[in-house]
Amino acid sequence: MQRSLLALALAAVVTVPAMAADTYVTDPNHTFARFSYSHLGYSTQLSRFDKVSGKIILDTAAKTGSVDITIDTRSANTGSAKFDEHIQGEDFLDTGAFPAATFKSNTIKFKGDTPDEVIGDLTLKGITKPVVLKITSYKCMPHPMIKKDACGADAVTHVKRSDFNMGKFAPYVGDDVTITVSVEAIKQ
Repeated sequence: MQRSLLALALAAVVTVPAMAADTYVTDPNHTFARFSYSHLGYSTQLSRFDKVSGKIILDTAAKTGSVDITIDTRSANTGSAKFDEHIQGEDFLDTGAFPAATFKSNTIKFKGDTPDEVIGDLTLKGITKPVVLKITSYKCMPHPMIKKDACGADAVTHVKRSDFNMGKFAPYVGDDVTITVSVEAIKQ
């Protein structure tokens, strides 16, 4: 009888599922990608994409996860309708042929219990290049308004626009582009 109880107890322990990773979906009203670059050395131009969506999977106990983000390049917002048209044209984003940019992670590096870097591939204008998103802020907690768990982060990376076939007017218009991503995501 004791053997049967012990076997049953061991079977119960073995069949208990391991802690699963948490899945988060980006909040479209609070998730944006911004890009900035030097304009003729006069100023730093700052623009953003208004439509960003994605899914983030995190297992903080195992220090693993994945990030899959899609940017609607047709939502590029420079603050000027005329310049939006220009930057979405063939010389730059070419949104007619490439209406989306994507980032897909390969690895998430942790510093202690906190994600610190997301390493992956950025595909822009049909060209894929490796990038490292450095996380500059990160917080998870119950969302006070929607009463669900949520996580948020800011991350930054640097690319050369000429690497993505968008080098027109370089070096006068800066080739170095800073991309910052602000994400808020709700646990599913």
